[in-house]
Amino acid sequence: MKGGHVSLVGAGPGDPELLTLKALKRLQSAEVILHDRLVSQEILALANPQAALYYVGKARADHSVPQDEINQALVAWSRSGKRVVRLKGGDPFIFGRGGEELQALVAEGIAVEVIPGITAASGCSAYAGIPLTHRDHAQSVRFITGHLKNGSAELDWPALASPGQTLVFYMGLHGLPTICRELVAHGLPADTPVALVEQGTTARQRVHLGTLDDLAGRLEGLTLRPPTLIIVGGVAGLHSSLAWFDTEQAGAVGWDTGERG
Repeated sequence: MKGGHVSLVGAGPGDPELLTLKALKRLQSAEVILHDRLVSQEILALANPQAALYYVGKARADHSVPQDEINQALVAWSRSGKRVVRLKGGDPFIFGRGGEELQALVAEGIAVEVIPGITAASGCSAYAGIPLTHRDHAQSVRFITGHLKNGSAELDWPALASPGQTLVFYMGLHGLPTICRELVAHGLPADTPVALVEQGTTARQRVHLGTLDDLAGRLEGLTLRPPTLIIVGGVAGLHSSLAWFDTEQAGAVGWDTGERG
């Protein structure tokens, strides 16, 4: 690609080897990279060593750079003739604000492409041995933001409490007690299995199991490190028998992504 151009790239859930080939090619040819908090150093190490790296990550209640400024920077770098990569954890279009950035770039007439990444729901569930769908447990799956605004519970809880589905909550660690309480209040059995996957697909992955009734209590006093993913439904109960990922072996081969906030 010649001239100014922006690639909105999904970095996947953590394991560098889950990058797509196209994502790797764009990283290796990038001149400017704006990356999020959940992009590991191992993935950044794969980038063009001459590329200028800019951290524009967001944590809970702490946005290092406002979204409007990120949009403006993407436009400005592209107009200066640079090959720009906007690198996001997971997939740009699943709770990644990739749609907002694409809208801003299209509105300014910027040449842009979107390179999907493996989203946390599929990556972390697979590494936890939890199939998101299963004929005996779930015929559908929902991706939901667990970042509850002002601690409120403004979700369609009756629909979420319907049987025969898997619920995957992104950014739900702080809202876990509310999530569990509301699902039970709206009809899901209290003994419904729940799994919280911590730093999934990395050598620091931990899977915490429980039910809607007791998982929040089980986690009290533990130090949990984001990113975390919450999986609710019968499939979560399959982890104990289907877990295949060996974190010790993963660390031994050298792609431990470390602590990412």
